[in-house]
Amino acid sequence: MSIVVSIPGVDKTNWWIEQLQALLSNWTIRPIHDPGDVEAVTYAVVWKPATGAFLPFPNLKAIVSLGAGIDHVLADAELPRQVPIIRTVGTDLTQRMREYVALHVLRHHRDMPAISANQRERRWAQLVVPPATQRSVGVMGLGNLGGTAARTLASLGFETLGWSRTKREIDGVTTYAGQAEFADFLARCEILVCLLPLTEATMGILDADLFARLPRGASVINAGRGPHLVEDDLLDALESGQLSHATLDVFHVEPLPSEHPFWAHPAITVTPHIASLIDAPTGSRIVAANIERFETTGHVEDLANAERGY
Repeated sequence: MSIVVSIPGVDKTNWWIEQLQALLSNWTIRPIHDPGDVEAVTYAVVWKPATGAFLPFPNLKAIVSLGAGIDHVLADAELPRQVPIIRTVGTDLTQRMREYVALHVLRHHRDMPAISANQRERRWAQLVVPPATQRSVGVMGLGNLGGTAARTLASLGFETLGWSRTKREIDGVTTYAGQAEFADFLARCEILVCLLPLTEATMGILDADLFARLPRGASVINAGRGPHLVEDDLLDALESGQLSHATLDVFHVEPLPSEHPFWAHPAITVTPHIASLIDAPTGSRIVAANIERFETTGHVEDLANAERGY
């Protein structure tokens, strides 16, 4: 029984192999570029695998995505579509995302970018903002991460809205669903958080049309996927004042190139894809438990739906 691991960076790959091997002592765990007996490989644990990475392994039972999203796996044009994909989610990842969303929503709400700019200029300016009860925040995507983030914002007192493909019911959150209710949702969002999965339907959803439907001066937080955002449309919306600020954790190209205009833009906060960054010690426990459960039962709770894209 063998498992292969593919993660950008040799050190990270070795870290995950070490952690997984300690938990799955009866398995042989190797890097995907040095798999040993390819016919013995039954699981692949991956993040952003190369095109064709799975073709050498005829007996794959499942592919494990090191994250809640599976778009990086589905991007492989040579992906064996019959092989199930297991998502990696858990309380640690959910907690990290709710912390990130709460942090940056509060930063926007309390106008911290302006306060930080005033500090650099040694300017004493007491900016007055409304309490959270008078600020509306919308979350796009109400799955495991988005639903928890919305509940957290509601617990902080924000008027919290949520939008998803299908109707969800969340205590303390006013929910909207589908295209028919999208415009009404956007019209109320002073701060918009994107936690959508990346699918054909959501590619480029953060565009000029969406920004124009938000209240003037709204801010945007994207912790979903880079391709959700049309970058030039964001720059135009910030320039016109339609948007006041954006916090971006995900990008079309990662790492974000040093010459990219987002780095130096005064109205953009860049974070390096850390919102719900999984670490090997915690993530390995989730992955090992899912592999053992799938090996025994042929099913796990976090089995992805490749047709839906998440």
